[in-house]
Amino acid sequence: MFVFKAAVVGAGTMGGEIAQVFASADVPVVLKDVDQKFVDQGLEKAQQVTGAQLGRLVKKEKLTQEQADAQAEEIAGRITGTTDYDAFGDVDFVLEAVPEKMEIKQAVFEELDAVTPGHAILASNTSSLSISEMAEATSRPDKVVGFHFFYPASMMRLIEVIEGDETSPETMQVAHNFAQAIRKMPIRCAECPGFVGNRIANSAISEIWRVQEESGASYEEIDKAITDAKALPMGPFFLTDQLGLDTVLKVAQHLRDSYGDRFHVHKGMEELVAAGNLGAKTGKGFYGSDD
Repeated sequence: MFVFKAAVVGAGTMGGEIAQVFASADVPVVLKDVDQKFVDQGLEKAQQVTGAQLGRLVKKEKLTQEQADAQAEEIAGRITGTTDYDAFGDVDFVLEAVPEKMEIKQAVFEELDAVTPGHAILASNTSSLSISEMAEATSRPDKVVGFHFFYPASMMRLIEVIEGDETSPETMQVAHNFAQAIRKMPIRCAECPGFVGNRIANSAISEIWRVQEESGASYEEIDKAITDAKALPMGPFFLTDQLGLDTVLKVAQHLRDSYGDRFHVHKGMEELVAAGNLGAKTGKGFYGSDD
């Protein structure tokens, strides 16, 4: 099966960028959220990413400004924003990028099962939750798959293609092929807490969290040391603010509960989330807080 049209449900931190990735690969995409203001924010994010990408090509003299403007208009024209499911009747591939809570994801999958054609693949951008549990909310568990982007989705090439208990080989192959079609590098993995990427990343980051708590060093100081050493492209505390502390906390707790205390959960992050300080999306997180 070939993906002629795609959709993204959830226009938050990742959704707008993912829609831009699809559109940049010549795939028409519907971007849906529950409120028009979130849809508008997702569309704006997609335009910002496109502008930055094409701007770099203009600077390198690989495109003229006129060519870049024309391409930006074409990419934007492939993304349709909406607050309903009216345009989902002919999609081939849907990716949910809603909050990392199983009850929300299952509710979305139940809705998608009802509004999409029978051949459509229903995918999740979850970073750690069970694909099989999401599939239980549908009548097509064989067509449910994990399709996990890494932040920022427009730049990071890796995509985890995750197999649930009933995901068919055909679904895995279509998802793998689609990842390549949108110029990403897919890796196939079985379902387990954290999959591949987050088990590796969080095992390192949880030690950084532990060191910060024990040493009392500032978040900025640790981020600077890590980026100056070129160990990571951005510091873990800054990255967590961009991803959303609530999302990162859910993953961290899930990994600790699954694998034990070798996956540390930062106490300061728990306190910030409890106070409603979730990072960039609320204006305050590790940065802007008193540490």
